[in-house]
Amino acid sequence: MHQSSTNQDLADFIQASPTPFHATQNLADRLLAAGFEQLDERDEWNLQSGGKYLVTRNGSSLIAFQMGVSGSLDQGMRMVGAHTDSPCLRVKPIPEMNQQGLWQLAIEVYGGALLAPWFDRDLSLAGRVTFRTLEGRLDSRLINFERPIAVVPSLAIHLNRGVNDGLNINAQTDLPPILAMALEPQRDFRALLGAQLAQEHPDCQADQVLDYELSFFDTQPPATVGLEHDFFTSARLDNLLSCHTALQALLASSGQEPALLVCTDHEEVGSTSACGADGPFLEDVLSRVIPDPIKRIQMIQRSIMVSADNAHAVHPNFADRHDTNHGPKLNAGPVIKINSNQRYATTSETAAYFRNLCNEADVPVQSFVVRSDMGCGSTIGPVTASRLGIRTVDVGVPTFAMHSIRELAGSRDAAYLTQVLTRFYDSQDLI
Repeated sequence: MHQSSTNQDLADFIQASPTPFHATQNLADRLLAAGFEQLDERDEWNLQSGGKYLVTRNGSSLIAFQMGVSGSLDQGMRMVGAHTDSPCLRVKPIPEMNQQGLWQLAIEVYGGALLAPWFDRDLSLAGRVTFRTLEGRLDSRLINFERPIAVVPSLAIHLNRGVNDGLNINAQTDLPPILAMALEPQRDFRALLGAQLAQEHPDCQADQVLDYELSFFDTQPPATVGLEHDFFTSARLDNLLSCHTALQALLASSGQEPALLVCTDHEEVGSTSACGADGPFLEDVLSRVIPDPIKRIQMIQRSIMVSADNAHAVHPNFADRHDTNHGPKLNAGPVIKINSNQRYATTSETAAYFRNLCNEADVPVQSFVVRSDMGCGSTIGPVTASRLGIRTVDVGVPTFAMHSIRELAGSRDAAYLTQVLTRFYDSQDLI
């Protein structure tokens, strides 16, 4: 796919995926349209050579895999992992707040969010709602208000003269968004959700909203920006960009080789959940792909995992935050991420393998090592490597403002990563 069409498709995907639930649904829809068969973990599976399948868990994590031609699975599987979640503001269970004649919702910060950029943005609300139907059954649906319905206003500088000397944000008191003027009697948030359900899903016949997992998000759409269109800016680039590029690569591959895409939830909070990378989801699926435990271990030991998660580009205003020789640049290709303390799972062998793939795909490649006097973030790479024992390389597209409400990448890098991941899925030789 050409660079401009890649970015437009990425923009459409991110705009339609304000939460991990929506991202997973959009991934599944694209896979189904491409001929993949959806499986249910509660059913028996009848997997066939050459078959293409997908399965979801919790509605927020997805695994898609193709079996390859007969006998090829014994020689190993090409796996790419990413995550569907991003730092955000989540609505609390009893959120209603009436203050100074205004109606607000109490929030909880999900993940390691940069909080300052959340002020003065046009926010909407989306996620999963669970309800009782008129027939007494429990059901869940996704909702997305789409339009701006909330804002977190900044305090005027006249009332906070030292704000530019350092902003100390209290998540409990400073971040509850304003949605409306307060009414008497007090507004009922669950009634509001019931009305939204009826609007988006007139067939669901909701009697009572029982619970929800809802996130605020920025309504500003993704954009290609810059005098020469050099940059791509959007919410949730970390890590929907990796989910999208890996999906596009899987769909563009020949289907001849065994290949798998895993996109899991809860990476931003440690991955420890039933549907996170530190849970059993991937292991459960692989145990059904190859039921024999010895053959499964042999297959895993012949496989490679590419953990795709965004990398820190060297910021021109803060270049001293990078190691001098390891400052990845925008539009200079994917980054191999290395850490001796195993915050990344890359080894010399897997780094060499990915570097060679980039050379074969005619894609530039870079390296990132955190400064020795700074702490290092992590990814699903070490988690997956330690659970499966699979050889892993951590890579990602370089970005600015990671964990902000709006992040920035190079406009050429998504196409670069798609190109090399497609090469990976079609590679015949695994080290």
